[in-house]
Amino acid sequence: MTRQTPPRGRDRHGRGPRGPLAWPPVPAMVTRAQAFDELVIESAARFDRALGQRYAATEFAVEEVPPSEPAPWEDERLPLGRLFPPAGRLPARIVLYRRPIEARCADPAERPELVRVILAEHVAALLGVAPEDLDSH
Repeated sequence: MTRQTPPRGRDRHGRGPRGPLAWPPVPAMVTRAQAFDELVIESAARFDRALGQRYAATEFAVEEVPPSEPAPWEDERLPLGRLFPPAGRLPARIVLYRRPIEARCADPAERPELVRVILAEHVAALLGVAPEDLDSH
């Protein structure tokens, strides 16, 4: 007969299992990746009207880091984002790379402006206009 040990409710110091430090509704429970995703969603919403019907299906995505091999048309710098134009049935896609953007910003307060600038550059390239023209929309 095997002896089963009951599940331990307390550790060896007499304390119970520890719970979360902050509950889910508290901002401390939002990870950096989740906060960055929300920032990109908010920034991308500004360009909905500029994209119009033709590019209404444009997808915005976030990846941690860019692929290890740059595209042939890219220089040697680490890209902060990429634009993939529409191809066949695939819609246009704009991808931002979270870690290079975070590394570029010394202060987290700079991050929203950098994300806005990167998105403006890619949306402008997609539409064939200057990025400054998008700010007027």
